[in-house]
Amino acid sequence: MHQITLRNPQALAERGVEKLSACLRSELAAVETYELALRHVNHEAARETLESILRSHQRRAELIHDKMSRAGLPVPESSGVWGALAKAVQAGADLLSLNTAVAALEAGEDRGLRMYTTDLDDCDHDTRYFIATTLLPEQRRTHELCRSLKHDIRQPGAGASARFIH
Repeated sequence: MHQITLRNPQALAERGVEKLSACLRSELAAVETYELALRHVNHEAARETLESILRSHQRRAELIHDKMSRAGLPVPESSGVWGALAKAVQAGADLLSLNTAVAALEAGEDRGLRMYTTDLDDCDHDTRYFIATTLLPEQRRTHELCRSLKHDIRQPGAGASARFIH
């Protein structure tokens, strides 16, 4: 026998608001973290990749902010505790080497993927669709860019610890 579960539309909408708020705080934390990392990277190719990823996170933060504002929802203005933690981790990684810094950035990209793929069934259709069609594809792209950067700087002769960080 199959059990049919009816979901409360109000609960789905509330969970959608919570999810969008969490996504926005995560994107704001990513923006802050990439800005911090870029202060320490002097290798042109690495900078270009990191700047591309930064712009993507900025766009996503703007899209989420606009969506919430248009709907009359309360919009988080800061990354909150998550941003402070991300910045602390990145600051420590930046002191070590580009390999360590990029590994920390990739861990953040991993968290972003999880953010956009978990608990979506608990959200309203509009939120699920927005995340699946707008935010998630871009998160997958930046995750792959970060992973490629990690691979590129580990190549022999890349001089990751000496030439990339100042």
